[in-house]
Amino acid sequence: MASLQEANSVLSEFPVSTTLPVFKEGNYNPQIIEVEAPSSCCSNTKKDTSSSSSPSPPKPLLIFTPTTAGTYPVILFFHGFYLRNCFYTDLLNFICSHGFIIVAPQLVNIIPPGGQEEVDLAGEVADWVPLGLKSFLPENVEANLLRLNLVGHSRGGKTAFAVALGYSKTTQKFSALVGIDPVAGTSVHCRTQPHILTFNPCSFNLSIPVTVIGTGLGGVKKNCLSVPCAPDGVNHVEFFNECKPPRAHFVATNYGHMDMLNDGLHGIVGVMADCLCTNSSFPRDPMRKCVGGIVVAFLNAYLEGHNGDFLTIVKEPSVAPINLNSVEFDE
Repeated sequence: MASLQEANSVLSEFPVSTTLPVFKEGNYNPQIIEVEAPSSCCSNTKKDTSSSSSPSPPKPLLIFTPTTAGTYPVILFFHGFYLRNCFYTDLLNFICSHGFIIVAPQLVNIIPPGGQEEVDLAGEVADWVPLGLKSFLPENVEANLLRLNLVGHSRGGKTAFAVALGYSKTTQKFSALVGIDPVAGTSVHCRTQPHILTFNPCSFNLSIPVTVIGTGLGGVKKNCLSVPCAPDGVNHVEFFNECKPPRAHFVATNYGHMDMLNDGLHGIVGVMADCLCTNSSFPRDPMRKCVGGIVVAFLNAYLEGHNGDFLTIVKEPSVAPINLNSVEFDE
């Protein structure tokens, strides 16, 4: 791929479009396939447990796939603490519509696993992908496992980092990493296992490009009796600080920790997700399109060499559908 820095000099000669393609629905029609999840809160999904020739995944999961024949990069997506993978269907459908296959395991049942156990399960799902994913995909849809990427939200963002850093036993190699408001605990002194933060700049032993997307309200308490959902010291700021270049950092100034989830979440867990964190008064759809668009632009830049949209967002954050603050990019 041509250097992003070289492309940056070319981009500066052209006017910035007010609406980038990555912030719009993509050209691919997504399909959601629910694998071995007999009880699901999601609707409009196709259940598929019929593939007896392939191994079952270690955890129930949702597969988001284009239906158009072709070969597509794969994203492993890890949900936040005690959340449900189906709370992210709007966001993941949006990303999928741009030509990505997404595997989103449900790592939590009734009792949340310990931090290391969750990382181990994530690694097991990663190792299942080359063995079992193909049999669940539509006809003539292929997964490009040479372009396998990690994305996670909240504690799932930390899980994605932990897998990339080698804290699981997976044998898979990853191409890129995105943390969406990643969180490593309730405070610097109360962190979840494994303790991946070192509090030293550029200390993560990663050789892949990383983007971190934070929220401006994630560090704000809901009320005087609560703790922030993304506390200072263990949130997106520290994760980005410990990454090595190439790295990018975007902050959704006026949005909160849960504002990229679906609207109208159901059940006790859904109510808790809406009530425990400080949320924005603005609609969530622009936030989902912004987060999804950044993920798409970043992966297109580093997987395909199509870096124009990514560099435009870095240079002119005002093109995003929401206010982005503290945009940083080190190549």
